[in-house]
Amino acid sequence: MEIKRIARHLLMTRWTVSAAFPPRTLHAIEKAIRASHRDHIGQVRFAVEGALQIDALLSNTSARERAIDVFSQLRVWDTEHNNGVLIYLLLADRDVEIVADRGVHARVRAAEWETICQSMEVNFRLGRYEVGVLEGVEQVSELLKRHFPAQQERQSELPSKPAVL
Repeated sequence: MEIKRIARHLLMTRWTVSAAFPPRTLHAIEKAIRASHRDHIGQVRFAVEGALQIDALLSNTSARERAIDVFSQLRVWDTEHNNGVLIYLLLADRDVEIVADRGVHARVRAAEWETICQSMEVNFRLGRYEVGVLEGVEQVSELLKRHFPAQQERQSELPSKPAVL
């Protein structure tokens, strides 16, 4: 267990999350996700979590493990074509994880997701949260357009609104 990581998580406040993701940024992300849903039949969700709960932190839960939990909690897996994608940010670690349902996972290589995550993390290290998320949503959407193109206009199965945990 790394003491610096524990300190970052314990010092993370709701205010810090709100400063990084003010209402106008959350609205811009929601708008981008909603627009992306017109271009493909994939389902994109974005979730940001300030820090891990103390029990998860002490058990050394990774951002990836937590992202899988959030994928389940937000029911991103519950789509008709198994094409849900969660973009998860653990703000205290500035770690981005992308979790894709089995329909998408079968078509998109892990290296493609990792490239998107790294690009977003570069922006986050520079304090450019809105830019990082919007670029990430765009890149995920490009992959979904390639593998799950829009067939007709239809309702999104998942909310476009970002989840702030």
